[in-house]
Amino acid sequence: MDKTTNRVKCLVVDDEKVARDIICSHLAQISRLHVLATCSSAIEALSMVHEQEVDLVFLDINMPELSGLSFAKSLNKQIKVIFTTAHREYAIEGFELQALDYLLKPISFERLFSAVNRYFEIYARLKPVSPTASLTQSPSGSFFFVKADRKMVKVVLDEVSYIESLKDYLKIHTQSGTVVTRETISNIEVRLPRAAFLRIHRSYIVAIKAISSFTHEYVEVGKMMLPVSRSYKAEVNERLMEEGYSAL
Repeated sequence: MDKTTNRVKCLVVDDEKVARDIICSHLAQISRLHVLATCSSAIEALSMVHEQEVDLVFLDINMPELSGLSFAKSLNKQIKVIFTTAHREYAIEGFELQALDYLLKPISFERLFSAVNRYFEIYARLKPVSPTASLTQSPSGSFFFVKADRKMVKVVLDEVSYIESLKDYLKIHTQSGTVVTRETISNIEVRLPRAAFLRIHRSYIVAIKAISSFTHEYVEVGKMMLPVSRSYKAEVNERLMEEGYSAL
């Protein structure tokens, strides 16, 4: 760990560029992690750990020339490993190498976030990071990235009106358009600041500032009437009262 900044120095090692990009997108949203480099092979990563001080490696297992398992065996025990793979059959051997965690692809932010918190709890001697701390800050405000149209798309929180779940997909409705991503609403929910967003239904999360009116049955966002489910009614009414809305 970089003692001057308390940031954990990471390597991302995977022979697939898309996999590296997804992991880096997730890691970019956790401010206490710093990605030193991404490597397309274990051979490349081996050179990197000899040149740089590395704390944590996100490591694919099934790679050409030198497998992730073989690479992990060569590492200094002070360097911790989180395996990332599409193959369940490597799990036992991975844990025998005392890997910190074993993430199966496709890797959601929520699952990776849990693994990172485990690192902080066990090794970094720091308080675990919180979901609200996972948002990246910029001059234009907080944002996160999601995969859409085969690329990583920035979503600025101040521009989000509401989020709609459609089975395995989400529609993130913003002031500038709609972003469609293959993600679950629960995974997105943990990345949103509670003070600014409200879950009103198993299929809907709304930005509180975008609500123009509400009843026990729906909230109005722009021209849309979004349903409030029975299980969320009490929380919706309580939260909106806190924001200055009148009780119904």
